[in-house]
Amino acid sequence: MVAQLLKRLRGVPDRLLHARRRQAALASLLARRPPQHVLAVCNGNIFRSPFTAAVLRRAVGSRGVGVDSAGFLGPGRPAPPDAVAAAASHGVDLSPHRSRLLTGDLARWADLVLVMDERQRQMVCDRFGRARRDVVILGDLDPQPVTSRGIEDPVEQSVEVCRRAYARIERCVTELVNALWGGATGAAAGDVTAGRRR
Repeated sequence: MVAQLLKRLRGVPDRLLHARRRQAALASLLARRPPQHVLAVCNGNIFRSPFTAAVLRRAVGSRGVGVDSAGFLGPGRPAPPDAVAAAASHGVDLSPHRSRLLTGDLARWADLVLVMDERQRQMVCDRFGRARRDVVILGDLDPQPVTSRGIEDPVEQSVEVCRRAYARIERCVTELVNALWGGATGAAAGDVTAGRRR
């Protein structure tokens, strides 16, 4: 009972600030040129970032955009069975994926870095000298109300957590693609589209 109350209270700032963060994230994306290289980053590069990269790769299609993923933990690990199963329900095959370590070269290769939470954004900026404007917290783009700014980490969680995280990632990637390559959509983006520079 107390634990549930504390969990709810922790999410209050994120719920209250989400509309403002979303608008700021969309405005930042709309003010930039579409990137040529996008890197998705999460802790281990076995659940969230490879799925993000696969969904984004599919969405940008033949636009010539390089998309990759990496993480902060050991390389060469496969996506867990829950990740493969949940991704398959979104038409994504994660079975060939092997985790990749985030390096300085890879961080510099990307014009835009997508991360799953604020801590990861700070790590990318501090370790690799990336400007905050080039590192987007993917969850800030969610068009739906949120209980947490960060996208849940499915590691050692139920398959339901993985499904929920993947549904949210897909929504956020759709918003990202609309903002960068197809014109922003949705109520929160409406008042920033006029300022788009091409």
